Amino acid sequence: MPNTCGWDDGDSSFVGRMDGSVGPPWPGPSGESMKKRTDRKIAIAGTAAAAVLLPAVMVGLAQAGVGVPKKLSDAVGDSEPVPSFGPAAQPSAPGALPSPTKSAKPVKLPDVPTGTNPFRTGGGAPAPNDPDTNARKRGTKPKLPDGVGSGKYAKAPNGATITGVKKINSRIFDVEIASPALGAKVKTRVMVPKGWSANSSKTWPTVYAFHGGNNNYTSWTKDSDIEQVIGPYNAMVVMPEGGWNGSYANWYNGGRGGIPQWETFHMGEVMPLMERNFRAGASRAAIGLSSGGQGAMIYAERHRGTFKYAASYSGALNISAPGMPAILTAMNRESGTSIWGDPITARGNWQDHDATVNVAKLKGIGVYVSSGNGEPGPYDNPETPPHHAGRIGEQLSGVMAENFVAAAKRSGVSVTANLYGPGMHNWKYWKRELKRSWPAIAASIGARKS
Repeated sequence: MPNTCGWDDGDSSFVGRMDGSVGPPWPGPSGESMKKRTDRKIAIAGTAAAAVLLPAVMVGLAQAGVGVPKKLSDAVGDSEPVPSFGPAAQPSAPGALPSPTKSAKPVKLPDVPTGTNPFRTGGGAPAPNDPDTNARKRGTKPKLPDGVGSGKYAKAPNGATITGVKKINSRIFDVEIASPALGAKVKTRVMVPKGWSANSSKTWPTVYAFHGGNNNYTSWTKDSDIEQVIGPYNAMVVMPEGGWNGSYANWYNGGRGGIPQWETFHMGEVMPLMERNFRAGASRAAIGLSSGGQGAMIYAERHRGTFKYAASYSGALNISAPGMPAILTAMNRESGTSIWGDPITARGNWQDHDATVNVAKLKGIGVYVSSGNGEPGPYDNPETPPHHAGRIGEQLSGVMAENFVAAAKRSGVSVTANLYGPGMHNWKYWKRELKRSWPAIAASIGARKS
């Protein structure tokens, strides 16, 4: 049986909760045992075959309309001007409804041409010390990187510590964290509100913003207007590194766990470090785009009571849907099945990290979900070919969003959904969705204009 409660059976260490008490370790990979060697070989062969044989049929799918989600919007808010090259009109945004109304029937995922990375949200290459690409450390026991002293900052329960703070401007700081969970020093960007002081006796409402795949901790300030949207409010924004793959999970690593442990880093290291040293408050929201949207939603599910609101913009919200494991495994070729395990023999672990499977755990908090359907929209070149990664990525996220919304309805979870129809996987739409969702997020965490 999979370890459905989420605790890491292979680690008996204890960590402190946010209130300072001591409790069980933060969730890690499921302790699901491997089956017989023969079954294992069959499973691996099946996964490899599925990844290799995914046909490049996006043109046919686009023409036939197979798997293209329809428009559904419960959202309200402002939008940006439509660029001159797009003849399409701006999608409307009717007033908020109590809950989405959508068919409960799961929608078919599209096929993905081999070698396509549909969830890429940035350019460049991974940092030299990126934990996701360090195969030598993968699966090793978590520990602090070498040469870390005692320091002047309060530590996280597991010993993670701040080793440096660089001021970017009057309100933005880059914080270097020595992380046992990652076995490396990685950075988190923090935007503090007006009037903030590390020595204050008060705390501030806090938004944890998670970036997408093939990007890093700077993306929210570099690619969005989060400073303009949230800056006028008395809210702190914490933007942690999430790794090149953007998996937002403690890696399975063949069932042995170990480095990298992104969930432990975010929830058991970054959060207490921000609260103990930067006066981040306990009134929290989680937001994210693309794979970061999965992170925001799954963290809210796996750490119930931690967040008052969770928002996903084009998130990967149904990773165990038929066909999706093969797509993700093929997309992350270098790491293979190290993240969540083999899709067949470790299916329980995939489901433990599937936001749609666990949607009932979101009862009682605010939830916002948005996605396009991959067809060129008002911010896209209408001549974009069907095999473009931005089209495929949004078609995938759109299908998963529909599945998520349908599952939420079945579970009685209230969701504000903006499945806005035409639109590709890019920042123009995510910037708009941040603006649309922010009023509800601010209200939930008590953030007010300062």
